[in-house]
Amino acid sequence: MTARDQMVAGELYDASDPELVDARARARQLLARYNASGDRGALAALFARLADDAILEQPFHCDYGFNISVGARFYANVNCVFLDCARIEIGDQVLLGPGVHLYTATHPLDSRARRRGLELAKPISIGDDVWLGGGAIVLPGVTIGARAVVGAGSVVTRDVPPDQTVAGNPARPIGA
Repeated sequence: MTARDQMVAGELYDASDPELVDARARARQLLARYNASGDRGALAALFARLADDAILEQPFHCDYGFNISVGARFYANVNCVFLDCARIEIGDQVLLGPGVHLYTATHPLDSRARRRGLELAKPISIGDDVWLGGGAIVLPGVTIGARAVVGAGSVVTRDVPPDQTVAGNPARPIGA
């Protein structure tokens, strides 16, 4: 199994593997082109799937891009960051406020494994019609159900059921 296969499978992997280093360098080149000019072709070349009408305001940052799938009528405001060491699946009609961060990357709790440079990743899934307020952070392994709302500045540490509004750090249900 390659380091990329291990990464995507959620197993311990070495992020300094040459294939992964090259993939991050490719992503940085495409992101530089996109962030400088809005060249949609660069973003389309980067992502696994990008709906034709999806909008990501510049600047935008990610690790690899090949693990990101974005649905129709998606909008991400400025300064969003997707650490896509695992899959990030985003549905249709999803809105992200400025500075939303999606983190699939994590590290082992065992310090010896961290010292060896090993990392882990867990996928993030965001359902249709979700709104993440500005500055929200979604942690590894979280699923956000359809029509959910995440308040600005929230840190989402657990799954959010469909139709739920959450806010805070950690994010908790609020409202009716």
